Order: sequence, then C-alpha cells, then structure tokens
Amino acid sequence: MTRCAVLFDLDGTLVDTAPDLCAVLTALLSRHSRPPLPYAVARNEVSNGAIGMIRTAFADARSEEEIERLRLDFLEIYLEGVCINSRIFSGLDDILQRLEELRYPWGIVTNKPHAMTEPLLQALGLDSRPACVISGDRLPVRKPHPAPLRLAAEEIGFDPAQCVYVGDAQRDIEAGRAAGMATIAAAYGYIRQNEDPVDWGADLVIRHPDELLAACTQVFGVSQGADRARG
Repeated sequence: MTRCAVLFDLDGTLVDTAPDLCAVLTALLSRHSRPPLPYAVARNEVSNGAIGMIRTAFADARSEEEIERLRLDFLEIYLEGVCINSRIFSGLDDILQRLEELRYPWGIVTNKPHAMTEPLLQALGLDSRPACVISGDRLPVRKPHPAPLRLAAEEIGFDPAQCVYVGDAQRDIEAGRAAGMATIAAAYGYIRQNEDPVDWGADLVIRHPDELLAACTQVFGVSQGADRARG
C-alpha cells in the first residue's frame, strides 16, 4: 500500500459507544418519566451526537432552550461513565496494530467534545496511540466542515491527499472530500434506516472493519495521480 495516514471518526467507526450512550438516553428519559426508545432506534442516532439523540427521543421539545437543557443533563449523566460497555469495534484493534507495524500513522477526528473523548480513549488504552486526536471543540467549526481534517493532516505531517478518512455518517464523507482526502464509509456503524452509505459519495464502502486495509490499498492504488482537490 502506498504510504498514507488513516484518520477515523470515533463513535460508530472506531469505537462502539452505543451501549453507553443509549443507556444515558434511557436514564434521561426516565428522569422525565418517559419510556426508553427501542435500542435500534437510539443506536442509529448515536453518530448524530447528543443533540440528534435528544431530538429523536424528545420530539415534542418546544424550544432550543429546552433542547439545550436536555443536552446538558445528557452530558452530565454521560460523564459519570463514558466507558462502561463501550468497546473498539471487533477486528479494528488488529487493524490498528497492523498500521502501527507498517508505520502508517493513524488518528481520530471526532465531533465529540474533548471532555468526553479523552476519558473514553484512556479507558480503552487508546490515549497514547493515535498520531493526532482532534475533538469537536478544538476548532470553532466541526464536521462537515473540512478544517478539523485539514488540521489532523497538518499535525501528522501528511498532505491531505495522502490521507484517508473513515466515517459512518454522511457528514464524515463530505468533510473528507472537502479536505481533499480519500474517504471510506463504514457501513457497520450507526446508520439510519432511511440512509444508504453507497449514496454518500465515498471512494469505497466497507461492511466490516476487517475490510479496511484492503480498502485503503484499493483507494490509493486507483487514486495515485488523480486530482484529489475537491474543495
């Protein structure tokens, strides 16, 4: 594989955080004397962050002020246990080890705030391994804006055209393309029922983490010499 760097979204791409985040949502609903959402429904909203989960669970919320109060309550509950049942997706730890053996840097670009990202990575033993970690509050803008991805490339010393971004949401692919990176859609992640990752415009779609290295090889094999300046 041509030398490249691999950047990951966090929730739903690198780490399966749905068990903990769905438990937080259930606790929040319970505080308001509401029944839990079906797990599958809540899980598919995880990539949309606390706000996405809250808007789905509290569809009758009447104001942005109410949504914000619920968000703060959600984060308060989450901080009490950011990594109780969260795990690296099956197969991905082997992929990370292989990337490290090949001396291909890998990093994380997430919309998750630093206060939640850092303890999660520490609990999983991932805090010292990434070449960079760009959390959602590092810059004034977040994905789908390309700036966080461009900052990640700068920090690891790679041109964006030498990077591939892997994510499980359309905004991940939009951000990667706008940054001039190759993109891989992680269809094993948190995908809404009415969404199809094939429609997002990624260079490739993978259905299981085991497919990642082969996908990177394919992407960079077919893209060398191609113009990756996409905005």
